[in-house]
Amino acid sequence: MSVPTYDRSALRPAIVHIGVGGFHRAHQAVYLEELARRGATDWGVIGVGLHSRAIGEVLADQDRLWTVVERAAEGDRATVVGVLTDYLYAPDGPEKVLAALTAEETRVVTLTITSTGYRIDANTGEFDADDPEIARDLEEPGRPHTVFGFLVEALHRRREAGLPPFTVLSCDNMQSNGTAARGAVVSFARLRDAALAEWIDDNVAFPESMVDRITPSTSPDDRDAIAAAIGVDDRWPVVTEPFSQWVIQDTFCNGRPPLEAVGVQFVDDVSPYELVKTRLLNAGHSALAYLGYLAGYRTTDEVMADPVFRTYMTRLMADEIAPHLPQVPGVDLAEYQATLLDRLANPRMADQLARLGRRGSSKIPNYILPTVRSAIEQDRPHQLLCLAVAGWLRFLRGADYAGEEVPIEGPRPDLVPIAQEGGGDATPMLSEHSVFDHIGTDPRFAECVQRALTGLDRTGPREMIEEFLAAGARA
Repeated sequence: MSVPTYDRSALRPAIVHIGVGGFHRAHQAVYLEELARRGATDWGVIGVGLHSRAIGEVLADQDRLWTVVERAAEGDRATVVGVLTDYLYAPDGPEKVLAALTAEETRVVTLTITSTGYRIDANTGEFDADDPEIARDLEEPGRPHTVFGFLVEALHRRREAGLPPFTVLSCDNMQSNGTAARGAVVSFARLRDAALAEWIDDNVAFPESMVDRITPSTSPDDRDAIAAAIGVDDRWPVVTEPFSQWVIQDTFCNGRPPLEAVGVQFVDDVSPYELVKTRLLNAGHSALAYLGYLAGYRTTDEVMADPVFRTYMTRLMADEIAPHLPQVPGVDLAEYQATLLDRLANPRMADQLARLGRRGSSKIPNYILPTVRSAIEQDRPHQLLCLAVAGWLRFLRGADYAGEEVPIEGPRPDLVPIAQEGGGDATPMLSEHSVFDHIGTDPRFAECVQRALTGLDRTGPREMIEEFLAAGARA
């Protein structure tokens, strides 16, 4: 077990992190911990919770220490993280949080508040201000409750005091997270004070970032197993995978930590890195989720242990997705794909297919259809992608081949009756312009999806994968 080797009393907090959940504790905090171990103790972290008092109580009892356990197929590696200097539960002391945010030494504010926490409407791209807590923060700006209330009030106070603003760095797993953060913060500020909003928009940096590390929720069994294995009674350890990636747009307004020394990539443009991840990892997740669940599998390691599905994932990425991706500095596409296959197959980091299958109405158009469009434009193969789409349509009918209910979760429950009424006919769903746009009526796509859906009804996912793979080999 690896433990902090530096003097923790020497830590100087320059970062305030809002949303101290499992992902932050397994990802950003681990990078900052490694930085502190290399002597850079001037980038300590003050954690802020808006909703969870419990994690603060646990961390307080443990001297703000926790264990990160990396689970590889060959065994575990445990690291104790000590970079957190304080944890503030905002509802109990909003003024303490504002004091941390307005402290001169605070230079960066990082966020993991989930994609829905930005209140950006998926259809309009506008900030959704119709929330009682938002209205309350506008009425009482000095006693905020929301993340935007805290950020805008703190920036207002810094401006009034003549202090430079802090950088707002979103670490949420979403595309264009910096743009979302800017849009939400500036929009909230504009509702309060147009001049303040303009100052924030002109002076505060909102870098884009791309994060990647599988970090499931820690179960009581995990906690007990970790205590037995390493002899440390950690009440809230974090379990994660060995793989970790963090790419950040190098645009900060008040200095930044030298994270490049510990493996973080600072780049001018994050979008190519996001593109590689979403088109390979996220699209692959969706393909496996629906077809794998319908085939009777429930976790990623189970479905990847099936050679037919592993071959499907291999060919899907190499033959139909990778040819449409750019060459990205520092990323070997072949190596990335091989690493992704191993990550998905790791039996000690199994992810639930039901979880990966959530929000298909946003994942299919965002992660799969862009590659389909590119393939059709270039007259390249796309039948394995069509099979993934057909798997989603079959899944939306709400029952597997044995008649058992399947877990449909997402923002568009109105699509379920359309899929159910359409049955074996893909046309009603493909005509849903809000999901499929014009590609849904393109015969080169529609006929391929229909063929796959008909085959799924006739046989099953595994058999259709074999049939489509064989057809591709003959092409």
